Amino acid sequence: SLVQKIIDAKELIETKSKLKPKIAIVLGSGLGLFVDCVENKTIIPYQDIPHFHSTTVEGHAGRLILGSIEDYPVIILQGRIHAYEGYEMEEVVFPIRVLASLGIDGLILTNAAGGINTQYNPGDLVCIGDHINLMGKNPLIGPNISEFGPRFPDMTHAYNLKYQSDLLEAAQSLSVKMSTGVYAGLLGPTYETPAEVRMLRVLGADMVGMSTVPETIAANHLGIKVCGISCITNMAAGIIDVRLRHEDIKEEALKVMDRFTSLLKLFIKKQKN
Repeated sequence: SLVQKIIDAKELIETKSKLKPKIAIVLGSGLGLFVDCVENKTIIPYQDIPHFHSTTVEGHAGRLILGSIEDYPVIILQGRIHAYEGYEMEEVVFPIRVLASLGIDGLILTNAAGGINTQYNPGDLVCIGDHINLMGKNPLIGPNISEFGPRFPDMTHAYNLKYQSDLLEAAQSLSVKMSTGVYAGLLGPTYETPAEVRMLRVLGADMVGMSTVPETIAANHLGIKVCGISCITNMAAGIIDVRLRHEDIKEEALKVMDRFTSLLKLFIKKQKN
């Protein structure tokens, strides 16, 4: 059963480290180098954890890391799997459910995203204030597991308001430009057409990507507070006349790594108080 699979993964992780993480971080495309700032690391490859899947996308290392940041116990997923790789939604959010079983209070979801809002520029960091699920799928479809949460979870504040405030305060104190935006989650793996980008703008989306939404839904179902950060690595199709390539997106994410690392560290420090 799903519950037993989660127990299997949890027990393996607990044999590798006695750390009790308070907050979890999922690192998106090109953002994996953040783990360099983690102290007292325990590293577990995904393939060593029961029922975890190895990542297949460049820029996703596929490692679970336990350690501390600013003396705060954290657990990090260095890379994620996506529905477009052929996985079911239950598999996509399985790592989030395992993290929840380890006792985390909060979850920081990060991603590389295409900018729809024309006020954005590549290299901007955006606090996710809300999302639009256009994946055509939901990880809670099927029988509800009452131990996880209610049949119909409220998504009014899918992204925790205090986390948003803490993140924006941290950005301001570091003089890091940051606004709040709406993330549109699409299935992929194709990038959007210019017509689809125009549609997304009409719907109220500021940025677009192929992840994050399922994890946010699963975390809210479990009662875990969510913080979302998008790194705008490119302008979405049709805004500027440039062909989109995954290699360029990874390179752009690397350029913001210093700002991204400083911001996350200060945000985590705020959670200690």
